[in-house]
Amino acid sequence: MDITELRGQIDKIDQQLVSLFCQRMDVSAKIADYKKGHNLPIYVPTREREKLAEVGKQAGPNMENYTRVLYSMMFELSRSYQSKRSQHETPLYQQIMHAIQNTPKLFPQTPTVACQGVEGAYSQIACEKIFKNPFIMYFKSFESVFSAIEQGLCQYGILPIENSTAGSVKKVYDLMIRHNFSIVRTFRLKIDHNLMVNPGTDLAAVKQIYSHEQAINQCSEFLSTLKGVTVTPVENTAVAAEIVASSGRNDVAALSSRSCAEIYGLNILVPSVQDKNNNRTRFICISKNLEIYPGSDKTSIMMVLNHRPGTLYRVLARLYALGLNVTKLESRPIPDRDFEFMFYFDLDTSIYSEEFVQLMCELDDLCEEFKYLGSYCEVV
Repeated sequence: MDITELRGQIDKIDQQLVSLFCQRMDVSAKIADYKKGHNLPIYVPTREREKLAEVGKQAGPNMENYTRVLYSMMFELSRSYQSKRSQHETPLYQQIMHAIQNTPKLFPQTPTVACQGVEGAYSQIACEKIFKNPFIMYFKSFESVFSAIEQGLCQYGILPIENSTAGSVKKVYDLMIRHNFSIVRTFRLKIDHNLMVNPGTDLAAVKQIYSHEQAINQCSEFLSTLKGVTVTPVENTAVAAEIVASSGRNDVAALSSRSCAEIYGLNILVPSVQDKNNNRTRFICISKNLEIYPGSDKTSIMMVLNHRPGTLYRVLARLYALGLNVTKLESRPIPDRDFEFMFYFDLDTSIYSEEFVQLMCELDDLCEEFKYLGSYCEVV
């Protein structure tokens, strides 16, 4: 038997499978109607466990695992279809629709914005790319930026969330679990680290370099070529430049942005010392209020999932069933809660799409707890 004949057999089997799958979904729809009429939950974990055990046993040892995976996906598709038929406007959905209708059509241009660091920080550069003429207030820590937003001291805050070479800014993710806020925009800033010194300093004289830990990691190849030099982390690259300038010493240097050289009167001794030229940091712009501006095509959510087999799979399967692309997935342990994790998702989806509406109405069924962080567009 050649491959053409074998493929013909597959095609005939697939015709039967598609027909049976559609029949199964029709019955699922009737079950959804019954559950809605009798105020019953869509997800019944006991029933699903019993069914998975049954089909696994029926398939036999060689096919048991494959069959369980297949049916797990079918269960998720059935739940999604049932949720769509039983869909009701949840408080979250109503809140989102209210934000879409009441958010100004034009993105603000001259607000008060919180940034971590001092003048010349990359957060400031990102802020001035997002807003036309912002009034910037500087804070020492990321937590202070969150607090300034929550307390209404500033309208917006700018925070780095990930870097293309050094990865996620975990301190920010941990703070995102504890604070209430909404993401209203994001921006990817090209990062250019330069070794800068006080005038009259040469490379051979440098014995100590200051910078932020992420910048140090991003310049590891260059730093490895320097012998007898101590590298000292500080809270911000601009702070590093400020330390060098205020010291007046000729044996110290900073890894910082070009703008800091002009601001603090430093000379760029070695330009662009980062390991990769395509080094970019993604910044989020956060607000105390939920604001959804026209053109928003990205959504961020956080979910609490128990540390049990299959919990993350259920979420990913549902997103796959809805055709939603996950562009970012980050997990962080929840403080004081053993073996429980907060999962952060970035999704590509227009706020006007049917899939977005359905997901917002299904989040309660997908996890133990969730946070809708906002829908926004990314400035490039």
